[in-house]
Amino acid sequence: MAFIRAFGCWLPARVVTSAEAGAWVGADAEWVRGVSGIEERRFASAGETVAAMASRAGLDCLQRAGVEARSLGLVMVASGSAERSFPGPAAEMALLLGIPGTPALDVPMASAGSLFALGLAARLAASVGPILVIGAEKMSSIALREPMERGVAVLFGDGAGAALVTPDHGLLELIDVELASDGAYAADLCLEPGKPLTMNGRSVILQAARKVPAAIRAVLERHAIAPPDVAAFLMHQANQHLIVKIAAALGVPAARCYSNIRRYGNTSSASMLIAAAEWLRESPPAPGAPVVFAAFGAGFHWGAVLARAS
Repeated sequence: MAFIRAFGCWLPARVVTSAEAGAWVGADAEWVRGVSGIEERRFASAGETVAAMASRAGLDCLQRAGVEARSLGLVMVASGSAERSFPGPAAEMALLLGIPGTPALDVPMASAGSLFALGLAARLAASVGPILVIGAEKMSSIALREPMERGVAVLFGDGAGAALVTPDHGLLELIDVELASDGAYAADLCLEPGKPLTMNGRSVILQAARKVPAAIRAVLERHAIAPPDVAAFLMHQANQHLIVKIAAALGVPAARCYSNIRRYGNTSSASMLIAAAEWLRESPPAPGAPVVFAAFGAGFHWGAVLARAS
C-alpha cells in the first residue's frame, strides 16, 4: 500500500492546568482528573491559527523525514475547529510551507479526521507521490464558549500532529484500513456555527467502547493477527477511561495503548498523530511488529489502520 516515513507534532506553549480549567465550571483538579485522566492541556494564543499550527507540525515532520516540502504531491489537513467554514486551513497551510500550487485537501472531521485522512493517503500515495497528513485543532476556542458545560469545557486542548505518507519506503508499512460511519448519532456529538459543543457523553463513550474494538479486530483478523501480538495501539486521545475500556475489550494491557492525554487533553483530530509522534521517539518498534491506529469521533465516524514496522 504505502509507508509512513515520519511523524511530527507541535504544541502551544501555554499550559492550562486542570485546577485552572476546573475553576471555570466550579470543579477542582481532582474531579477533572477523575472523570478524564487529564492533568493539563495546551492552549494556543490568538494568533496561533489552525493553519499556523498545522504548518509547524508539518515542518517538524518534513525535517524529521529529511524531505523538502516541494516534493509533496498532496497535503491534507483534518480539523473540526477551523476558524472559517471555507476556505479550510489546508491551502493556507501549504502556503505557509512555501508550496502554493500543491493540491491541498481539507478533511473537516472532528476526532477521527486524521485517521480517515491517513487511510485515504495510504490509497493515494502510489498515484500522487508523498502526502503530508496533518491533524490540527484549536479546541480552546470552542470549549470556552458560553455557557460552558461542566463535562465538556475541561476536556479539550490545542495542537497539531503530522505524518508523511510515501509510496516507496518508511518506518511503518500501511497494511490495511477499516473505516465506518453512522449518521444516526449525529446529534450526540455536534457543533453548530457560533454555538457551544453539544455532547451526549454517555452515548459517545458507549458507542466508542463498542465500535473501536470491533474495527480493530476486523482489520487484525484479516491478517491473522491477535490483539496481544500488536506492539502498540495509537488512538485518538478522547478520555483515559475510554482508552482503558478499549484495551480491556481487546484483552491487552492498558499500557499497550499509548496515552498522553494526561499532558495535552483531548486535541480532537490532532491527538492520534501527536501520540504517534511521541510514541515513536520513546518506543520505536522492532522490525515486523504490528501497530494499530484507531479513532472515533463526531459523525459518528470510526475505524482502524493496521501498519507494520519496516
